[in-house]
Amino acid sequence: MLIALLRTYINRQILLSLYNFLTLMLKIIQYCFPVLALIQSNDTQQQSSAGDPTEFDPSEPSVPVSYPIKTLEELDSRAYFDSFHYPFNKSSVSLPSSALSLPNRRKLLVCHDMKGGYGDDKWVQGGSNPEAYAIWHWYLIDVFVYFSHDLVSLPPPCWTNTAHRHGVKVLGTFLTEWDEGRRICNKLLETEESAWKYAERLAELAVALGFDGWLINMEINLEVEQIPNLKEFVHHLTQTMHSSSPGSLVIWYDAITIDGKLKWQDQLNEKNKPFFDRCDGIFLNYTWKTNVALEVLKNDNVSAAIFAPGWVYQTKQPPDFQTAQNRWWTLVEKSWGIANNYPKTLPFYSNFDQGHGYHISVEGQQVTEASWNNMSCQGFQPFLEFVDDPTPENIQVLVDVKEASYTGGGSITFKGFLDDSAVFTTRLFSAELPLGNQPLHLTYSVKSDGDSQLGLSLHFFSTTNGRTSILIASWDMNKFSSKFSKVIMAHPIRKPEIDPGWIVYEGQIEMKEHILTEIHAVCYKLKPENGELRSEHKVDGDPTKFFSVLGHIAIKNSKGNSYMPPSSLWLVEGQNIKLTSDSQGSKRVSAKIIWKLKDGSDFMFPKYNIYVLKLTKQVEENPGGRVKGAYNYLGVTQVTAFYVSDLSVPSYTYSLKFIIQACDFDGACQKLDDSPYFQLDIEDDAYNPDISFGSTSQ
Repeated sequence: MLIALLRTYINRQILLSLYNFLTLMLKIIQYCFPVLALIQSNDTQQQSSAGDPTEFDPSEPSVPVSYPIKTLEELDSRAYFDSFHYPFNKSSVSLPSSALSLPNRRKLLVCHDMKGGYGDDKWVQGGSNPEAYAIWHWYLIDVFVYFSHDLVSLPPPCWTNTAHRHGVKVLGTFLTEWDEGRRICNKLLETEESAWKYAERLAELAVALGFDGWLINMEINLEVEQIPNLKEFVHHLTQTMHSSSPGSLVIWYDAITIDGKLKWQDQLNEKNKPFFDRCDGIFLNYTWKTNVALEVLKNDNVSAAIFAPGWVYQTKQPPDFQTAQNRWWTLVEKSWGIANNYPKTLPFYSNFDQGHGYHISVEGQQVTEASWNNMSCQGFQPFLEFVDDPTPENIQVLVDVKEASYTGGGSITFKGFLDDSAVFTTRLFSAELPLGNQPLHLTYSVKSDGDSQLGLSLHFFSTTNGRTSILIASWDMNKFSSKFSKVIMAHPIRKPEIDPGWIVYEGQIEMKEHILTEIHAVCYKLKPENGELRSEHKVDGDPTKFFSVLGHIAIKNSKGNSYMPPSSLWLVEGQNIKLTSDSQGSKRVSAKIIWKLKDGSDFMFPKYNIYVLKLTKQVEENPGGRVKGAYNYLGVTQVTAFYVSDLSVPSYTYSLKFIIQACDFDGACQKLDDSPYFQLDIEDDAYNPDISFGSTSQ
């Protein structure tokens, strides 16, 4: 209670003074007690070496990371583009054309500021924390800002990829604060030419990395003589972004006044309007703390900004992050409403992956049991209704990262109690998809226990026929005839390679000149006489009356399979190859693998799964021969490059075959035997420890 009262009365200026006082006291303590200073220095060094990506040389090959630009000199030199990590940090998902222009309504901006930035999200190829922070309520958001307390915060590509996938714009942050920020601004604003130069450097970075603009946050005092060049900086950055990246934004944060004073206005007035007039919007100081503020802004048709929603994660709100996150964003939805609808285009595919979990599957086969996080893998997120404190009598619906997954690391679980004659429906997606004259081809995967069954209902609208609902189900359709406009039988697809628990269904719908508006899940029970029941699923030792898992949904306008260029049409190279060995003969391999189509096409698949096949030497049963080992899943990438770091290779391995499995926009993945690959021979007689090779090719 005391902390809450203090927060009410402590303003930003008091915090600045408190910070300066504490900094001074720390310096005095370190001077008087050098042992304490030494301990702190050692702890800091250990922490930095483990987690701060800016401590190493960015030009040297290493595990790809995202990192900020900390100095004006680094920004000016364009050194970032010479970094080993630059190609990995390009976003691979473009903003949909429908999202280039913000809608003519109130908008919602979300500013990240999560533990200073560059935490679990800095690992471009993914990390190992299954409980890493993520956002999945993208349908409520229009603009996302990546914020950290560095000069130039470049959004890690995982944020840009998943935000763009959902039609949300992404901004980086340019921040100056404290005494160092004042020194930076003295150089930045020295002349009109310098202001223009650094504005162009920022625009160049945004365009090259594929994000959509900047939040400008200047929290310092300036001389009034510097204000004209500051206005030029804001204006030139805005104009350069607009001309080089359609749909881009530059947002001004309300801190400096037109008099050069650091004084938050908390409103748009004559003190900050000259900056607002030179960009696309203004982010006023955050003061309100509840969803009541959103309702007030909504009633006045004013856009809103939410700062640091990661508070739910950082403060470990009970009972767990998944529940607390859903509960918090439900308040936003109730006060503000839905901002984005999807699907809007075809093909549409979602595996409900949230970008973190405890296992990964590919088309019904689990490929790893390792814990992981990688928000670039996040699929289209469902519009699930959150039920706080559900009763056992209800069907609970949740995105589950611990249950089986069909593809990726997530699925939607439906569990609870359902009467034999009852039907339970829940919204999955709110769509905005014009169909034209082509039919819809739908596939979905289901894993159920007992007599539990799961179907899908699609809702359509046309000016001629009004609203229509169609159910796609696999069994016992007579009971639904009065509940839907039409019922279509879904047929199982035989896929012998998938886990036997999964069933993939397909169906086709023809609704010419209609608009798909909603997709719902439909839970129902199978009559006992229609089939033999499997064992019931158990939760905490008690059998449940209903349990089913939805693994994926794919919608496209043709039944045909995706075209996957065979291995012969690809050029695959290995670069920065490094081999080391120990005294026992075991080896470790690091290498950058890149690939492209031989015809020069710049087409990219949305993702590539990377495997390694460790080819072993002869065995007793096959003298003189060589046998293949098993495919080992290494990871996933959204660009045409992957860095293998410190891969352990047993002494009996003579060659490594790195396989690149392309996955298409409809979720289909190339067969491993047909996929492009790079093969690295490491036989003892051809091996030199600690040697680095140049580029090689297949």
